[in-house]
Amino acid sequence: MSLSKSKYCDGIQCKKKLWLETFKPEVREEVDNESVFENGNKVGELARNLFKNHKDVSFNNNLNEMIKETNECLKEKNVVICEASFNYDNNFCSVDILKKDNNEYEIYEVKSSTGISDIYLDDISYQYYVLSNLGLNVKKCFIVYLNNKYYRKGELELDKLFNKEDVTLIAKDKFNEIEDNIKELNKSLSNKNEPNIDLGVYCSKPYDCEFFKYCSKHLPEQNIFNIRGLNFKKKIELYNKGIYKYEDVLKEKLKDDYREQVEFELYNLEDKINIENIKKFMKTISYPLYFLDFETYQESIPSYDGICPYMKIPFQYSLHYIEEKGGEVKHKEFLSEGGVDPRRLLAERLVEDIPMNKCVLAYNMSFEKNVIKKLASIYPDLSNHLMNIHDNIKDLMIPFKNRDYYTKNMFGSYSIKYVLPALFPNDPSLDYHNLDMIHNGSEASNTFADLDKFSKEELEKVRENMLKYCELDTYAMVKIYKKLDEIIEE
Repeated sequence: MSLSKSKYCDGIQCKKKLWLETFKPEVREEVDNESVFENGNKVGELARNLFKNHKDVSFNNNLNEMIKETNECLKEKNVVICEASFNYDNNFCSVDILKKDNNEYEIYEVKSSTGISDIYLDDISYQYYVLSNLGLNVKKCFIVYLNNKYYRKGELELDKLFNKEDVTLIAKDKFNEIEDNIKELNKSLSNKNEPNIDLGVYCSKPYDCEFFKYCSKHLPEQNIFNIRGLNFKKKIELYNKGIYKYEDVLKEKLKDDYREQVEFELYNLEDKINIENIKKFMKTISYPLYFLDFETYQESIPSYDGICPYMKIPFQYSLHYIEEKGGEVKHKEFLSEGGVDPRRLLAERLVEDIPMNKCVLAYNMSFEKNVIKKLASIYPDLSNHLMNIHDNIKDLMIPFKNRDYYTKNMFGSYSIKYVLPALFPNDPSLDYHNLDMIHNGSEASNTFADLDKFSKEELEKVRENMLKYCELDTYAMVKIYKKLDEIIEE
């Protein structure tokens, strides 16, 4: 059985994960990683430009062809090869960037993250192991990753955008460990029987495992892993003690919120409504009342000045507003065109749409406040008005975060995506699943980032779907607010 560096890293996380990936991939939970892979490819391709006159090995399903092409490139005395491919004793790897200087080599592993994790060290150490065993004199190993302290100004400065960290000593120190791990993984893969490995912290570290649902199928529907907010490591500790049923969990000392979730679901308790606390919250709100929600996207490679890797860039907002109690619910919205920096026009429209000294409601207001504060910092001429909006924002999430209003169907969450269906279970107009194309913030962000991929005919419909999604976010807030208002007036 052959190993690749990705399979090796899977096996390092859990041998059962590697076995299932190899022999039983159909039980994997489907995860949409397309945007993640695409982002990684963009960063990888850009990082190649750190080196002049590099040669690229073309991807080929026939790995031998990639190895053959690599060997042709290596005939040169000095060369930089991207995706240089090697096989030692059925252990295959492609090196993101391999630099050859006479008979000395440097490995560069490119990551689209802004830091270095242990799994990255395992990844590059595996490559060092393969190349060293093939007789290549690897002098240096580097991990190349994004510098989130770099703010673009003018043309991209690749030497500032990327950090290069020398991890040569770590790769060398791991040599024997890699060899031992490969033997263990091959031994596991040679067994046709599924490994008997129970749930553990490795189910979520370094990545959430796509096979967790399959591996936890022996658990009852109401089990400890459904308790929202409880640390996964703590869940595993209790699980290892045989404590995973809700009935057993209640015998443990747990934070009140966790215990409450379990009790409400286990005993089908009636809704909890703290009228007095809700009244206190509602007294902090005044008309005219504005309901605001932003959508943002992130870029690994900043396209515009003043942006750093993975900075949240607002591109859309929805704004419902009510001028007086019992008044008509009105709506305004903004959605940027693709291919331009959306921030300035969005900020200008926002100060047009929200007058000074008006009460604004957001759900999880820290997000909206952070967006506005950053806009105010880069546009001094709009700063006073933007910060006035910022300072007048109230958080509609508070009654639910504080559990002053709680139902079993919130499943321990105060996210609007749980609160809304719990309060309005039979209203199809409030069901995000009934929307076309865009059902959550991630889909909205990814769609906006990919607007240039749609035809003119498709674009109109796509933008319409994006507007409908964001509009539902603020309309949902209106409905929740009115629900709270009805409760205190009953």
